[in-house]
Amino acid sequence: MSFLFKGTSNNLSTRLTKNIPRMLIFVTLITRGTATRILSISLRKTLSQLLMLTTLVVSQAGFSIEVRDDEGSLVQLDENAQRIISLAPSLTELLYAAGAGNKLVGVVEYSDYPIAAKALPIIGRYDMLDMEKILQLQPDLVVAWQSGNPRASVNRLRELGLTVYIAEPKQLDSIPSHIRRLATLAGTEELAAKVIEDFDTQLATLSENYRTKTPVRTFYQVWDKPLISAGGNELINDIIELCGGVNVFVDIELVAPKVSLEAVLTRNPEAIVASGMDIERPEWLDEWLKWKQLSAVSTNSLFFVPPELLQRHTPRALLGAALMCEQIDEARAKLRGN
Repeated sequence: MSFLFKGTSNNLSTRLTKNIPRMLIFVTLITRGTATRILSISLRKTLSQLLMLTTLVVSQAGFSIEVRDDEGSLVQLDENAQRIISLAPSLTELLYAAGAGNKLVGVVEYSDYPIAAKALPIIGRYDMLDMEKILQLQPDLVVAWQSGNPRASVNRLRELGLTVYIAEPKQLDSIPSHIRRLATLAGTEELAAKVIEDFDTQLATLSENYRTKTPVRTFYQVWDKPLISAGGNELINDIIELCGGVNVFVDIELVAPKVSLEAVLTRNPEAIVASGMDIERPEWLDEWLKWKQLSAVSTNSLFFVPPELLQRHTPRALLGAALMCEQIDEARAKLRGN
């Protein structure tokens, strides 16, 4: 019976399951004829316990995988997902980070990172899903965006019998939790473990280097017309605070509130960080130069971070965070110099 007990206890269930036929043959042989008469009581007891454990392992093999999504719903799978559809570019990135990229069979438009994602079938936009295409791809798991995908579409997917996991990463430190849960559903926990470890290490380093520095009033600008910023209940706010900044619109709970020019002038940011919608620095950022009474203008603290590094709730947000922290620190140094 030594073939059962080699290695650690973590994979005992696997070894038991694989060796059930050998165990049954062994038990049959030793319980026939004279062999039965020479078995000690302790050996019979051991065999009885072993058979009970075998039965337990076999019964547990059919248990479903269970994970709670961001709405608190219990998502259950009979086995690890093999055909996954992502309904947001950021969720596509998270699935790749979780080691499940090779299980993706469909994504929405603008799912462009990593490069491999560009080759996947498109099932519409995040706000206009192609239900027929989704069904044709026969997914065993659909990962939806809570605040981005139309609720009616998500409900319809469930009505059609698809398993839906709803995600809504809002805080920077919640990204590892999302990666971990997606990895559990996909059965890629080992691949995700290193990504999570690296993320936690980098986040801790940024926090140690910047969080407790002298606060800098920071205005994050998403767009110019209308003027859109980031509220207090959003990833961007987390990053500003991580960098030792203070979001001038932290009191607004909306994710992307429209704000007025007067409100920005009144709150007088000491640093302005823009993102826009492209990889290039938006021209409208320099329109602030006409408002010379702004502290950010007087110290030339107008900065740009590519939107894909800050507006997607993925591990790459740490790259955007590192860049923003350097920029806010530059503004901090200029303020000290004044």
